Amino acid sequence: MAHRDEIVSHANELLDVARWPEFAPPGLQVIGADEVTTLVSGVSASRELFEEAAGAGAQMVLVHHGIFWRTEPLVVDGRLRGRLEALFAADMSLVAYHLALDAHPELGNAAQLAQRLGAECEGPFADVGVAAGYAAPLPLHELIARVEAETRRSPLVFAHGPEEVGRVAIVTGGGGYELIRAAREGFDALVTGEPEEPSAATARELGITLVAAGHHATERLGVQALGAHLADRYGLRHVFVDVANPV
Repeated sequence: MAHRDEIVSHANELLDVARWPEFAPPGLQVIGADEVTTLVSGVSASRELFEEAAGAGAQMVLVHHGIFWRTEPLVVDGRLRGRLEALFAADMSLVAYHLALDAHPELGNAAQLAQRLGAECEGPFADVGVAAGYAAPLPLHELIARVEAETRRSPLVFAHGPEEVGRVAIVTGGGGYELIRAAREGFDALVTGEPEEPSAATARELGITLVAAGHHATERLGVQALGAHLADRYGLRHVFVDVANPV
């Protein structure tokens, strides 16, 4: 058991949230119970996630995509009201970390995905991603197979780079716009969540491969890693709830 504010304070410091200009408030977004024994993590806020968290006996829900975004109207509509009702009914806190979690060199989405793809992280790429490489170049078809296995979905691939991958840039979620930078910086492939409309022509003309495996699918790992870290540090029960998301 640990106090809510102690958990949040540690996570804020660990992720260095002050460094990142955010689309939404990082850290505590909705206040709930003072004491936490069970932490549920999930990729994105939703009423379904909150109801499952309540069923698991959680006092705190940790997500990558929270409920407040500066690009959305400041109105408590039916969607937001339903989410808040689910949180209030179970006296659960909501904690959310977006860019700061993407960028963490160990717990972050890109770093965690690189590790599972068997690539060695060399440093940051495009702020919130990682530059990674293989000591022995990996056949492109093997990289694609590993991405599919880790994300549990068949990725969209524009295979215009080398048949063997030595260096790979990884930016999860909506990182397809970094394809040009990846090509200019000499990467053989970019692994991301979402492509952009010009991506097919860009990959072909710049001679780089784009592997896009879905926004949600590429961002499951960071929140699980952070949840496991917090659970280990504070002696909490941690449950990851993966609400189905086709995007």
